This record gives sequence, C-alpha cells and structure tokens, in this order.
Amino acid sequence: MTMQTPTGNPAPLPGGLPDPAQLARLANAFFRAPPGGVAAPEVVTGSGAVGGVPSALPAAAPVLASLSNPAPAGSPLAGPAGTGTGVPGLTLPQGRVPGGNLLPGSPTHILSLGNRAPALAPHAAAQNGLPDQAVSVLPALEPRAGGALLGVPQQSGASPYYFLDDTLRAGSPASAHENTRYDAPALGADPRAFGLPTQDDLRGLLSLHRDGFQGAPGIPDAKPAHGSHYVLDEARAAAHPRDQQRDQTHGAPFSAVRAPFDVDAVRRDFPILAERVNGRPLVWLDNAATTHKPRAVIERLAYFYEHENSNIHRAAHTLAGRATDAYEHARETVQRFIGAGSPDEIVFVRGTTEAINLIAKSWGEENVGPGDEIVVSHLEHHANIVPWQQLAARKGATLRVIPVDESGQVQLDECRKLFNERTKIAAVTQVSNALGTVVPVAQIVQMAHAVGAKALVDGAQSISHLRVDVRALDADFFVFSGHKIYGPTGIGVVYGKREVLEAMPPWQGGGNMIADVTFERTLFQPPPARFEAGTGNIADAVGLGAALDYVTRIGIDNIARYEHDLLAYATSVLAPVPGVRLVGTANDKASVLSFVLRGYQTEEVGRALSEEGIAVRSGHHCAQPILRRFGLEATVRPSLAFYNTCDEVDALVSVVRRLAARRG
Repeated sequence: MTMQTPTGNPAPLPGGLPDPAQLARLANAFFRAPPGGVAAPEVVTGSGAVGGVPSALPAAAPVLASLSNPAPAGSPLAGPAGTGTGVPGLTLPQGRVPGGNLLPGSPTHILSLGNRAPALAPHAAAQNGLPDQAVSVLPALEPRAGGALLGVPQQSGASPYYFLDDTLRAGSPASAHENTRYDAPALGADPRAFGLPTQDDLRGLLSLHRDGFQGAPGIPDAKPAHGSHYVLDEARAAAHPRDQQRDQTHGAPFSAVRAPFDVDAVRRDFPILAERVNGRPLVWLDNAATTHKPRAVIERLAYFYEHENSNIHRAAHTLAGRATDAYEHARETVQRFIGAGSPDEIVFVRGTTEAINLIAKSWGEENVGPGDEIVVSHLEHHANIVPWQQLAARKGATLRVIPVDESGQVQLDECRKLFNERTKIAAVTQVSNALGTVVPVAQIVQMAHAVGAKALVDGAQSISHLRVDVRALDADFFVFSGHKIYGPTGIGVVYGKREVLEAMPPWQGGGNMIADVTFERTLFQPPPARFEAGTGNIADAVGLGAALDYVTRIGIDNIARYEHDLLAYATSVLAPVPGVRLVGTANDKASVLSFVLRGYQTEEVGRALSEEGIAVRSGHHCAQPILRRFGLEATVRPSLAFYNTCDEVDALVSVVRRLAARRG
C-alpha cells in the first residue's frame, strides 16, 4: 500500500523499502537516459493506467484493432487515454522508433497489443552497452505489468503483456461458429517467438518476487531467488553455449531467450511488399500458392545474367566455368539445407509436379505391376494423386487412401491397415496445402519400410515452414518447389537416396544426360545428370540457392516459431467471427487458415479482400478430395509467411467481420 507524504510524493513503505510505483518511474527514467546524459523528463501516466489493465480479455470482445485504432474514449475497447496515439487516423510508426510502441505513457490498450508484438523485437546494440532487449522493453514494463508493479493483483492465468491470453488457450471461443472445431491449446503461442519476455522473465528482471535488494542501504544482503538481479549478469551467462539449453524451458531468464525475430527488418528485404493494390498497401496472404522473393534472390539472378550467363558443363571458356560453378554450388546448397548425404542425390527439375511425375514414370514404371498398391493420403494435392492414378491405370495397380479425422489429421491406426506385402510406395504430403495439417510422415515412412515399400514425401508446403532432414526422416524421395521457399518459379528438387536413383532409368532423353551415344546404343550418365536432360533452368537453380542461403541466415527454426505464433493469433481472432467455419483444425498445423463464411461464396470473400489490397486464394486449391471430405467445393485460404504481421491479420479479419455483419 502506498503512503503519501504531505507534499503528495510517495513515501517509503515500512521497513525502508521504496514505493513500487516510484521505483518503476525511476527505472524508466534511468533506462531512457542517454549514456552520460541527463535523464529524460519523467512521463507520468494517469491514474487510469492502473485500472486500464484488464484482468482478462472479454470472451465476446474482438481481439483485434483496426490499422488506425480509432476507438473513442469510453469505448470498451479503449485504453485509459483512448487508443493508438489519441489522434484519429494517426498511429505510432511501429517497429521504427525504438521503444515507441512501448512508451510508459502510451495509451495503447491491451487488446491491440497483438498488433504490436512482432514489432517489439529489438535488433541493435545500445550505446550504453545494455542488451537492446532491456533498453527497449524495460521502460515499458510499468503499463505492461502495471498491476503487479503498482499493487493491483493480476487475474490468475492471464498474461498482461502478451496478446494471446490463457483464456483463449483454454478452449473454443464462445462465439465461434457451431461447425468450427478449434483446438486452441495446440495453437497456444509462445511470447519468446516475438522476442517478448515470459511472465517468469518479467518477475526475474523486476525482482517483484524477491524480499530485498542486495546491497541496498539499510537492507541486509539477500540472495536473489534465482539468478542475478542485474540483467547484464544473466545476459553474459546466457552467452555461454551450455546455457542455451535453458532456452527450452519456459522459465529461462529473459536474457537467455532466443534472439528476437524482427519482422520489420525482414519485410524491408522484400521489395514487392511496398506495392499498393487498389490504393492500399499490399497484404500478401497467398503464400501457399507462391512466396515473394527477397532482394538477395533478385540481385543474385541479375548478377548471373550480367556476369555468368552461359550453358554449363560442356565448354572450356570462362563464362561456362562460372555458370557451372554457380549451378553446382546451388546443388550443394540444397544438399546442405535438407540434410542429404551427397550433391549427387539432388536432381533439379521444374517443380514439385515434375518431380513426382519423374518418380512415377521412372521408378514407378520399373517397380509397380498388376495387383500392386500405392498409398496416398486424403490430403494430397492433385500433383500427388494424378501421376499415381495414371501409373495405376497403366499397370493394373490400386490406389489406397489414408483417411483423415474431423480435424483434418490423418488416422494413423487406419493407415497401418493399408500397408501389406503388395504395397510398393507411399506418397504423402508433409503439410497439406488446403488445410495446413502437418502430417506425421516419419511414422508413415516407417510403415512403408516395414513392408519393403518405398516412401515419397511431398515437401512443397513444408520446406519453408519446418526444418527438413531427409536422412533423419529416412524418406526414399523428398520433393519441393523453389517458388514455395522465396526462390524463383520454374525450379524444383528431387532428393533420392543414391542407391535408389542409381537403379532408376532416365525418364527423358537428350543432351547432358549421356555418357556415350551411337546409333546402336546409348550409355547414360550416373545421377543426377541422368535425370537432367537438355539445358536446365540454370539461372533459377542459382536463385534457389540464394533463397536457401537467405532462409538459413534468418534461421528456419526462428521462422517456424514466428509463423506458429502468428498462426495462433490469426486463428484466435478469425475463429470467433460470426458465420466463420474454419476448415482444418488439427493440433499440428503450419501457416494455413482455410475457412468459409456463411452467406457468401468464396469468390465473393476473395474479391472483397482484394478490394482492400489483401491477397488470398479462393477455390479448391488443387485439392478437391480433401475439401469434399468436409462437404465443400471451395474455401477461402489465407496462408502466412514470416514477413506477415498481426496488423495484416487484423486487416483481413476486419473485412471478414464487415462482410459477416452485412448478412448476419
């Protein structure tokens, strides 16, 4: 309880301890002060700053804010001083003014924090030597953890500083459509993916749960409950490699938390994201169809055509050598990225569709016969159905289909029943392009091998979202497309185990794939050249290598964490919209949100979104069997990438809400 002196200033609490509110203001002033300078003027929040922190998110309130956040003071969505900057139509330049989105006096309401989360990630070192996390986050802790700092108890189980409250994780939103199955616990977001502290981290930094301060005047030394009360000590300790293991626990010190993900820095790498469509900023939520290209890829392609352009392998001149080196370096980059054992196991093709056709027409023609069986799942893209249907029709074989449950996940118990001595190959997607379901392909690969069958994994939708290790997966084939992972179109990859590729005949004939030709016979090159007849897509293979290098620099695990939490946020705000039915609610999902809106055709929703500059896919997504499994012919499919933001998700949901209200 705070005691007031006759002057109105907070007095020390009994025992000599300073008032927590005073401590918070002093700390804010300290961290705002430039090195060697004078502390910045104190920013004092009004009394409503304490009461403005809600104990929990109201179940029926939309967990979103428009781009301008214009709710008036007094609105249930307004903060203690209104929302945003308090000036209609004006918002803080998120992610561009250090600490600007976390100012202690900022009237940003807790319900709009989700929009700010990806922009909170600091990425530069402060001049005063403090970790940038401390410099940019600590000044904001008063409003964020205001309840605890100023003596107001927090609602149990609620998170005052993160957009996904535990109440949202507990179960289905009450206002969700009756046909929607939403498994919220599996989509619970981890604040560390956005570079935010966990609740334990905040306590550790603020010493809120400690009885005293070591070395404070008049207070006996007290050993902190854990770690050091000085953030730099923990930062230095976390720098040691062995301490990185602590990052796997939710209670790891904030300084030990993984490097934050700076979505604004990523977005600046993609020139097309500055485009305007219909007078509005482009919001690209069609990433499952194709991804955009970072400047590094664009410039690498330009460099190839300006300095290296030549055919490969068969000339002694300088440019041929440069082009050959660049092409084969790209092959080695792919090998490293997916964990293959040798560059010779990497075959360049036009994309995933051509990759599957190559395997069906080469391996399949040699190994599948009458009465044999081919196993696919109900989730497959047409490209992983049609080639096998054609092969089965030519050979008299049978296609067996792994069923899925109501959430869109494959049923492994039923899957096991499909494998027998007649099974020759299982061809399954790792991530569904229509639902986003992450399929347990490792178990399916094991089932195939247990009966002597081969296994193909379609990685077109997984390659940009998940870490892939083909040797750990033990797949015989793994295929993907470059344009799904920020590379050029017209280039793709077949990975095949060396012994499997060596036993396969070529599927096309021509130059580059031969060792010797006479009119009587032809000797073929070993893999991979055997499967690369003619002049390949040299420049785009080089561009794919540049794309994989770019993803590697950012870190596929960092990308996966950010996208998972962005998907969790998107699900939490889209699911409660009246009339929305989410299609595909498996516990394990990648960044796809398929839905239908009651009263609307999917193309109507797609057009309305496009009018606002928001690009989504509407239709059957070349996956008609799985949509028909849910009684549908089409869905609206927003699909996320690591350059998307919570603001963009809110823009999407705002349009869907407006449509729902018109015919609600």
